Amino acid sequence: MGQIRRLSKANYQDIFSLSQFAFQYYLNPDQFAKKEKEAERHEIWGYIVDEQLAGKLHHIPLRVLINGTSLKMGGVSSVATWPEYRRQGIAKKLLLHSLQEMKKAGETISYLHPFHVGFYRKYGWELAFSNKNYTIPIERLKRKWDGNGYIRRNRNLELLQEIYTKYASKFNGMLERDKKWWEQRVLTDEEAQVAIAYNNVDAAEGYIIYKVKDDIFTAKEVAYTSINGQHVLYEFIANHDSMAEKVKLTVPENDLLPYMIDDPTFDQEVEPYFMARIVDVLAFLKQYIFPVDGVIQLQVEDEFLLDNNGVYVIRSDNGETFVTKMEGKGDGNIKCSIQQLVAICLGYKRPTELFEYGLLEGDRASIELLEKMIPKTQTFLTDFF
Repeated sequence: MGQIRRLSKANYQDIFSLSQFAFQYYLNPDQFAKKEKEAERHEIWGYIVDEQLAGKLHHIPLRVLINGTSLKMGGVSSVATWPEYRRQGIAKKLLLHSLQEMKKAGETISYLHPFHVGFYRKYGWELAFSNKNYTIPIERLKRKWDGNGYIRRNRNLELLQEIYTKYASKFNGMLERDKKWWEQRVLTDEEAQVAIAYNNVDAAEGYIIYKVKDDIFTAKEVAYTSINGQHVLYEFIANHDSMAEKVKLTVPENDLLPYMIDDPTFDQEVEPYFMARIVDVLAFLKQYIFPVDGVIQLQVEDEFLLDNNGVYVIRSDNGETFVTKMEGKGDGNIKCSIQQLVAICLGYKRPTELFEYGLLEGDRASIELLEKMIPKTQTFLTDFF
């Protein structure tokens, strides 16, 4: 019989030995030191059997933007178990414990990158982010972009943060970054270049983090605050035609680049990315912005965090949200799982879409009202953890 304990710096050797084995990578001394620095942000929970580390989970307290509101988010990372302890429910116990700790900390939503979507669906997470990956012959980008401005290579963190924050506000789910996150998670590749797009009055309107290697221009991250900034960046990419034959670029799922160039017949792959889960339904809904007035009774089913089960009365009135949880058992006019709820609230899937496919229960009038009450905002996530 084991027990869950919070691990500390004294356990780093055991923690990262398990990570290296489970995820099949090697840390040299410099890389190990960097991992130690990153782990200062983490709460690391270990499952201990006979005073040995059998499994572990990293909980990363972060903040994300949803409908323009900043919410506390618990990131889950590096869930691993030694093979001799697998299939004993250790990961399940660690996930439940971490969710309970998130709720205590006021983290109403959680993200993770799944090794297997079906495994985490059992515990309430659902796909909420998909990225579109382009592989474009660079010649396709050679057109008259009409961008007014210029490019300068610059790693000014304050300026990058300013651009990123404006860009992130257009989407649901992007992280709120701090200086350490930029240094430890974004600007980690010393070979990568960072370039900033300025307009013709010297105001920054975008940036790109990129590498050119083996005839491929790889854009690791692109952000812009205007169409002009986007066009200046695309013209900059196209100007690498003497060095690269192809461009690799990751964009939001609703990106319109194929409509902006003459020949859009290049490789376009939509890739499922991160999953999300609502940790505390009542607290999350109270913070959620419903821009259209209405009243909904929403019956939520959560098979893993049973406290979330129940009927929630949501009333939106003149931009204010009022949410109460009905006492005792009852039926809502819409019934959904915790997985469906997070997909709907983040805007990854629409209520009417799920209803038409038989994945959301309720009367049509209530479904259509919920459709109006949920903002139409694209989910996107550029970070990884």
